Amino acid sequence: MSINIVEEFLKLVAINSPSGAEGELASYLKEKLQQLGAEVYEDGSAKKTGSNTGNLIARYPGKVAKPTILLAAHMDTVASTEGLTPKVRDGIIYSDGNNILGADDKAGIAVILGVLHNLQNNPDLQHGPVELLLTVQEEVGLKGVKNLDYPLQADYGYALDGDGPAGTIVNASPSHITLDLVVEGKAAHAGLAPETGINAIVVASEAIAGVRSGRLDEETTSNFGLISGGKARNVVAERVEIQAEVRSRSREKLEKETNIILAKFEEVTAKHKARLSVNKELAYEAFTIDPAHPVISNAFKSGQKLGIEVRVQATGGGLDANILNSRGIPCVALGLGNDKPHTNEEYVIVSEMEKSVEFITGILTEAVQNPLSN
Repeated sequence: MSINIVEEFLKLVAINSPSGAEGELASYLKEKLQQLGAEVYEDGSAKKTGSNTGNLIARYPGKVAKPTILLAAHMDTVASTEGLTPKVRDGIIYSDGNNILGADDKAGIAVILGVLHNLQNNPDLQHGPVELLLTVQEEVGLKGVKNLDYPLQADYGYALDGDGPAGTIVNASPSHITLDLVVEGKAAHAGLAPETGINAIVVASEAIAGVRSGRLDEETTSNFGLISGGKARNVVAERVEIQAEVRSRSREKLEKETNIILAKFEEVTAKHKARLSVNKELAYEAFTIDPAHPVISNAFKSGQKLGIEVRVQATGGGLDANILNSRGIPCVALGLGNDKPHTNEEYVIVSEMEKSVEFITGILTEAVQNPLSN
């Protein structure tokens, strides 16, 4: 008997779990995972993330000793879904138009539950141990996985949080540098003595206009996402704060474009006798997985047997997979058939979630037949 993926998904999206408030969903999932035969743990990350729960880790026993495969998803949604009334129409689950749907990433969680249901109800399936990771605060900087307080044992894994239909494999993601820039000028009365002031907004605007932003090439982007400053219409703005970012799958390009931005801000602030302070952080490292690695090759084998087209692609976004790869667990992301995330037009295709359950179940059985060469 297969799981009713629509019923399970609707239960998940009915539980409001914005970043930092994943506790109710975690409580539901603890009970659900235990019913499916998994051992469940909650780590101590809440002390660092501020969430009302830690990350959840679960282990489902294998029929054979190895390999151990990780399935990961995140419990938080980018915004509240309080009052959400999903619409199911023609095999697609839509948001109600007033809220996000939360398929990012409750579609991933629903698929994970479907896979465990498959394993539990098909005892003859040969598979290794399955390790589950359900994180908090993915949407606000991958905070949950960055503060993971548990030694994962997986040989490799899959983050169920990618773009595209079932069979889509995201094998590359960029590094991401965040820049918090503060330009300080000098206040003055805008009508009586503007020449005695230094307008920080004008200085910052000149610097921003002096560099490229948006898509810089196939693997590199930059963005000025937030600017705030000034006190009043009639006051020369003394201070402005800018939040910017640079992403690239090439570390050389990442550093080059970041340095171009910083050099321009230094040049322009010096010219206007303003002051500049900078906070630069590497949010996460890029990853690229060779298609020959079993994490991808076994997926191709599963797709071939099921008639699912498998394709490999890169993304420009950051994923829990970035952090997992940096910690030595080769990890790709899988598409699940959801689209328009982070908007009130978000939707997920039911048949693609159902395919994903079978696709991942197939990967687990292929992994036993085609283990890691080392």
